[in-house]
Amino acid sequence: MPRRRSCSLAIEPEAFEALVRQAIDSVPPEYRDLLTNVAIVVEETPSRDVLDELGLASEDDLLGLYSGTSLEDESFFSVGGQLPARISIYRRPILRLCRSAEEVVNEVRDTVVHEIGHHFGLDDDEMPY
Repeated sequence: MPRRRSCSLAIEPEAFEALVRQAIDSVPPEYRDLLTNVAIVVEETPSRDVLDELGLASEDDLLGLYSGTSLEDESFFSVGGQLPARISIYRRPILRLCRSAEEVVNEVRDTVVHEIGHHFGLDDDEMPY
């Protein structure tokens, strides 16, 4: 979905990572407990390979990405040796999107919750917002 763009805010990586941790901590415990095998990482931008794989032209078109098998699709009969699920939150695209620190806090929370939703098997159109 296209989003408005603006100048990038100056929020240091450590402060941004703290916002991601706060967003994770805001998830109700019964859901947060199901994230123990999910790596949640902050990256500056999505790689060109990721953008190409998703058919996106600009790194600003992707704020976060869930990679892995959702809980809905996991099975006792699944082939072993797969990497754990991973959620990437992209710092620079979020900072370029937002016009204020408050917008960054809200966008980080929305993006984290959105990607966690994919871990629970929700599609984009099923997200709670």
